Amino acid sequence: MAPLLHILILSLLVSLSYCADPITKSCSQSYTGSSIETNINHVLSDLVTKASVGGFAVSSYGKGNSTIYGLAQCRGDVSSDDCSSCLADAAKALPTVCPKQTDARVWYDYCFMRYDTDNFIGQADSSSAVILYNVNNVTDPDAFDKAVSKLMNKVNSEAVSAGNGFLGREKTKFTQYITIYALAQCTRDLQPLQCAQCLSSTLQYFPIYCLHRQGCRVLYTSCMVRYEIYPFYFPLDRKAKNPGTAKYATARVHPH
Repeated sequence: MAPLLHILILSLLVSLSYCADPITKSCSQSYTGSSIETNINHVLSDLVTKASVGGFAVSSYGKGNSTIYGLAQCRGDVSSDDCSSCLADAAKALPTVCPKQTDARVWYDYCFMRYDTDNFIGQADSSSAVILYNVNNVTDPDAFDKAVSKLMNKVNSEAVSAGNGFLGREKTKFTQYITIYALAQCTRDLQPLQCAQCLSSTLQYFPIYCLHRQGCRVLYTSCMVRYEIYPFYFPLDRKAKNPGTAKYATARVHPH
């Protein structure tokens, strides 16, 4: 694997539940002129309309170098109402958080949206990662890390299995008082092999950022994985104990 450039940004996130603020964003490639802006607005509107129905959509609009390609996807376990609300927030936020940029991506807890002048649809993208990890460690780290590794392999396999819509979610009882919850998902424009490779690639960051941590997630453009010691995916485990407020740090990783 190529050396990594680590840009570590410590940001204490009070809550990682759904809200109007994105988890993170990525912006590049400035543009001028009104035609691209018009095409962006058309694609964003189309994505919200289509993805609100099925939880996933791709779109394109324009001609030549001004064509905009877009993709939107909700987390596969969320309700249609939460999906629609998240997509609306994402479409509103993207041109604002990435002003005059043709490559714009935004991640929320419940959805992901992007657009670009390059046709990325069907192409797996794991070129950079955002890792969010709980700043608190577990008390039995070696056994916990083994349980997490086993669980992540299980949800990754589930995500690429036929009929699961590129979504995997599982839990495992670690102790009498601790249950580990995990989720894995790929964007639905990928092929199963692309999804499997993307999810497998996320695990390379676990020994660096997620070791001994009470929770961790790795976000790529084309896939994401996450585990926590509290229920975060739906349907929620109502019997679980509320862990209170969790604090997270954020790392951005870019290959050379």
